[in-house]
Parts: sequence; structure tokens; C-alpha cells
Amino acid sequence: MMAMAKTSGTPARRTGARATAKTTARTAQQPAPQTSGTARRARAVVCAAAIIVVLALVSAFGWPGWAVRTPPAPVEVPSAVASATPTIAAQPLPSDASELVKILPEHVSNYVRGAVESSDEWQSAAPVEAYAVTYGNGDQAKDVRVLMGQWADAEEAETQYEKLAKALDGEQLAAGNIKVSGQNTGSYVVVGGKGGGGTATALWRNDTVVFRVTGPQASVEAVYKLFPV
Repeated sequence: MMAMAKTSGTPARRTGARATAKTTARTAQQPAPQTSGTARRARAVVCAAAIIVVLALVSAFGWPGWAVRTPPAPVEVPSAVASATPTIAAQPLPSDASELVKILPEHVSNYVRGAVESSDEWQSAAPVEAYAVTYGNGDQAKDVRVLMGQWADAEEAETQYEKLAKALDGEQLAAGNIKVSGQNTGSYVVVGGKGGGGTATALWRNDTVVFRVTGPQASVEAVYKLFPV
């Protein structure tokens, strides 16, 4: 009986071992379905992302205005900028300068005042006083000549202005009225040189004073636009 118990007991232990091995094998095989499911989910996510990217690209070029950027218009960069700082010294005013002469600025932009001289060019129009002065920047080819005269009243100055304006010969570049504190105090006109020679004349009246600026067109335009009187 003892031997039989031993013999029958041995298979029982082996049977238990097999059961344990089978259980372990099943336990090891259980994660496999989970790993396969994770892979399927990952592939699904990748596919979905790819579809979204493709749809975005299609929309970018198929949808009007979407992802389309109009390039900014090119901005022209000037090759040079004229300095407003004078490079030469202005000539001093005469010690006996009249009040009219004293209104002449030392410089207009980078054009500086030269020597002021009395002028009789408008003598026939009987001005109270008249003067001529050159404004330049060191390059004589760009100098402008300013002639100014003052009359006893605005009517006489207007008569002289109209006479000079009618004598101008060339293409009109600009014209208008001069206003001070909202009041119309005169008129101006700018005319290009006859034959397109690159010259111009700016003529204006401000109350009782008439100014005429002549010279290269670019210089004339720079001076008359910034002249303070």
C-alpha cells in the first residue's frame, strides 16, 4: 500500500506541473491580443493623420483665398537721399540790411544764401526795393537765383506778378494760391523751361512782395516749396 501510494502520488505531482506549465503558457499568451490591438489602433491613428494632412493640402490650394498670400509690392529704395544739412556756410547779410532783406533765410534745405545785391531788373515796375541773391549747395550747376521786390501795396505787387506770369514760356508744372492763417495772400506758378532743358521758374506773390526763382528744375522745386516767405 505504501508503494502504491508513492506510485500514484508521483503522477499527481507531474499532473500538477503540467497544469502549472499550461497556466503559465496561457498567461504569457494573453498579452498578445492586446499588443495586436494596440498596433491596429496606432495604424488607424497614422492613417487618420495622413488623411487630415492630405485634406489640408487639397484645401490649401483648392479653397479660394486659403493659404494664398499675395506677395507685397516691391518698394523702390532711392539710390540717394539729399541731405537737408548745408555743407557750406551762408554769406552774412549786409550791415545795413533792410527789413525785406532780413527775411531771407540762411538756408533752404541744403541750399545756402549767397551774397545779397540790389537789383534794378524790375525798375520799370517801380518797386520800393528789389534784390537778387543766389542759393546753392556748393555745386554751381545746381544754383538758383532768387529775385525779390516789394511794392507800396498788394495791388501794385499783383500787377507785377501778373505781368511776369504772362511772360513765362513753358509747360506749367504747378499753380495755386498762397494762404497765411487761412487768408489768401497771393498766388504762385511754376513753369518748366522751354524745350525741356531741365530748367524751371517759380514765381509767387505774398502780399506786397514778389519772388522769382530760376535755375535747374530740381533745385527750383526744392527751394520754392520750402521757402518760408
